[in-house]
Amino acid sequence: MDIFLIRLFQFLLAISLLVLLHELGHFTFAKLFKVRVTRFYLFFNPKFHIASTYDTWVRRLFGMKPTVVPSKKDADGNEQKEYVGTEYGLGWLPLGGYCAIDGMIDETNQKLSEETHPWEFRTKPVWQRLLIMIGGVLVNFLLALFIYAMILFHWGDTYIPVKNMTKGMKFNTEAKSYGFKDGDILIGTEKGEFKEFSADLYRDISEAHRVDLIRDGKQMSLTLPGDINLLGMLKADPSFVRPLIPAEIDSVMADTPAAAIGLQKGDRILAINGSPVDSYNEFSDQIARLSDVLAVAKTREDSMKVRQVTLVIDRSSATPSVSSGLPAGTDTIAATLTEDLKMGFFVKTIAAIYEPVTIEYGFFESLPAGVKYGWNVLAGYVNDMKYVFSSDGAKSLGGFGTIGSLFPPVWDWYLFWKMTAFLSIILAFMNILPIPALDGGHVLFLVYEMITRRKPSDQFMIRAEYVGFGILVLLMVMANLNDILRWLGYM
Repeated sequence: MDIFLIRLFQFLLAISLLVLLHELGHFTFAKLFKVRVTRFYLFFNPKFHIASTYDTWVRRLFGMKPTVVPSKKDADGNEQKEYVGTEYGLGWLPLGGYCAIDGMIDETNQKLSEETHPWEFRTKPVWQRLLIMIGGVLVNFLLALFIYAMILFHWGDTYIPVKNMTKGMKFNTEAKSYGFKDGDILIGTEKGEFKEFSADLYRDISEAHRVDLIRDGKQMSLTLPGDINLLGMLKADPSFVRPLIPAEIDSVMADTPAAAIGLQKGDRILAINGSPVDSYNEFSDQIARLSDVLAVAKTREDSMKVRQVTLVIDRSSATPSVSSGLPAGTDTIAATLTEDLKMGFFVKTIAAIYEPVTIEYGFFESLPAGVKYGWNVLAGYVNDMKYVFSSDGAKSLGGFGTIGSLFPPVWDWYLFWKMTAFLSIILAFMNILPIPALDGGHVLFLVYEMITRRKPSDQFMIRAEYVGFGILVLLMVMANLNDILRWLGYM
């Protein structure tokens, strides 16, 4: 429960910040061009909300003059002036926010009168309307770049170079069909060296025609097709490629099967149920196979048979070699796994096996580095969008649960800001898509107006808004339904 609440709070904090600044981007350009903003809301507010009726306090805080607009004439024919402010509010439904701009057809569903006024969005030059519409996307994109820059400035860039992972990699069957072998040390592709083990490494391999590596101490290259399915690589179980982790015990938890059979720090697992184990990766794969068998067990006796395993443990200093028989100093031990097939021991993490490298950045150095980092993140995300239109891609869509799970289970400011920057880039990109009801839909119609010198009719815009809103609702339902199906174990 604590993990859920920590992730929920991080998610709400990040989304609140991003939505608030996104809408502030629209708001700022609207005020700059003297367009009336009637409401500014964080979150949606069906039925009830918390609001400050007018922006008197905001004007006083920033020394702004009241906004007045012409109103009706009095009995003597004199034109009256009416003070018009912005209603600032907090809704209860955390699905976004909105900035209601007078004279604009949008999700606020305001009705436009036949009479136009100079403070309305629709009466402004097209270039001003375009800037108002891209204001939110612009703020989100610049915010992401700024956050990445400040992360580099404060924490630096810490990573483990792939070429320094001297124990090599573990590959699945598909990867081996392309010529990879367990223990290969990856160097890079024709595009350049691999930096760190991340999604970028998968992406580079999927697009590579050549991969450089070290095998048995000798540098060599493999020829690849250049169009390996990235989504398939990422979803494969076991993974297409992962760092090879030795099956050597680092620590043992008390009152666990590992403690009961006397496992100790330094012990190596050589085999499980007669199947050789060359790494902790292979041990995990074998446990995963047992999990599949356990899932179809019909009786308690069947379950107990699955949980009863035989381990071959090496407790000598010699390098284990199952293929040539059991070396001296080995033990064969029977163990009973927990109901969720856990042993209760830990192995060294990648960070404990290899020495990380940290690159420090000064303030002014961090700015271009942050821009480069953010641009690479955006380019990778855009490149991967093509997979969304495949059946596997549609199944991989995730809703609020998936996004929330991306945050760490413990509070970590570094990971929080890195995730917030990533979400800011996603929000910017998704909002600029040319779908009516999104900023990109309005931009599309404004560009059409700039080219043809004609505005789309209000009736067309209203219908397009409904269609776009329907598409967004459908996508949201699909994404969150995927979350539910994954939680129930159907995906």
